Amino acid sequence: MSEAHPRLVVFSTLFPHPGQPNAGVFIRERMFRVGRELPLVVVAPVPWFPFQGLIRYFRPHFRPDAPRHEIQSGFEVFHPRFFSVPGLFKSWDGLFMALGSLATFYKVNRDRGFDVIDAHFAYPDGDAATLLGKWFDKPVTITLRGTEVPLSRIVSRRRRMLVALRRAARIFSVAESLKQHMVSLGVEPSKILVIGNGIDTEKFYPLARQQVREELGLPAEAPIIISVGGLVERKGFHRVIECLPELCKKFPGLRYLIVGGASAEGDWSERLRQQVAELKLEDSVVFLGAIPSDCLKIPLSAANVFVLSTRNEGWANVFLEAMACGLPVVTTKVGGNAEVVASPLVGSLVAFDDAAALQQAIGDALNKEWDTSAIIAYAKENSWDKRVSILKNEFSNIYKNQPI
Repeated sequence: MSEAHPRLVVFSTLFPHPGQPNAGVFIRERMFRVGRELPLVVVAPVPWFPFQGLIRYFRPHFRPDAPRHEIQSGFEVFHPRFFSVPGLFKSWDGLFMALGSLATFYKVNRDRGFDVIDAHFAYPDGDAATLLGKWFDKPVTITLRGTEVPLSRIVSRRRRMLVALRRAARIFSVAESLKQHMVSLGVEPSKILVIGNGIDTEKFYPLARQQVREELGLPAEAPIIISVGGLVERKGFHRVIECLPELCKKFPGLRYLIVGGASAEGDWSERLRQQVAELKLEDSVVFLGAIPSDCLKIPLSAANVFVLSTRNEGWANVFLEAMACGLPVVTTKVGGNAEVVASPLVGSLVAFDDAAALQQAIGDALNKEWDTSAIIAYAKENSWDKRVSILKNEFSNIYKNQPI
């Protein structure tokens, strides 16, 4: 047993693949950096049931196809299928996911072996991972990422989450608030270690504003706000759009850039476009679609303020990405947002679903002279280096403490 190199299986249903290239990028960013220090493969199960192809006639982005196997940045990624009926039997997803991934785990174990299963999200991923850990007699870590808060309100899901968290050798949380929520449900506090996500400052940095505005066809002097994320209810694009009629009166020529597309949570694209049409905001709202993370610095650099009126977040990496491009952030005081936007020097927080407060905060942010160098410096303080070092040590300690 080599103490220095425990072999990891990263396990998550939310992971980028050709059918959904922007899903779970924050997991890949984190774990591929760990992979530079420790050997790993990724098992990213995808849901399946016999008639889902028919649903795509009505919902084209529903459960996009993924290859069974691919190589990403030199790492092997497997996508086994597991039985999952939309909207039904959700309390069984963990078991079906574990059973659907079993053959892949046997293959990985036979071909190279593995020492630790690293699951992301407590349910259903953590539930499935701890079953696989039991079957293969391997320790499991679970990273809490924010979905645990709404899921814990559902009794059957909460029960399965808590079983999984009790079985886990170690729990990572991307935010202190998320840790405290799970502690309130009975999880042992000493078992949870808070490790936020980091920022890749080689990928996110400010570009010349006028140049990127010209590239995007935007007015050179217009005040511009931007939101980035999956076009779903939780992210709150519609809540920002509601503020625009009044904001456009105060800030003539205002533009709102919306970056994002359909996600695993759904697709509000048409609903948002309809809202824009009803409010006669076609000249003010620009839908840029989904943009690869490598190119996100372009629209971010074109804007003055980043806004996200989100209902729930664990640790929103996009805040640091915006800050690294010099943008102040206006967002809601939910989940771990206050831990990312932790200083008035980098942005402001408002109560969730308070339209007047959101409108006021956006207006104040557009009027304020921000110290962009301080905002960028704050983002750089949250680099990946420290996070990866802690994770490497944790995985190594878990591995060393296993019986031979």
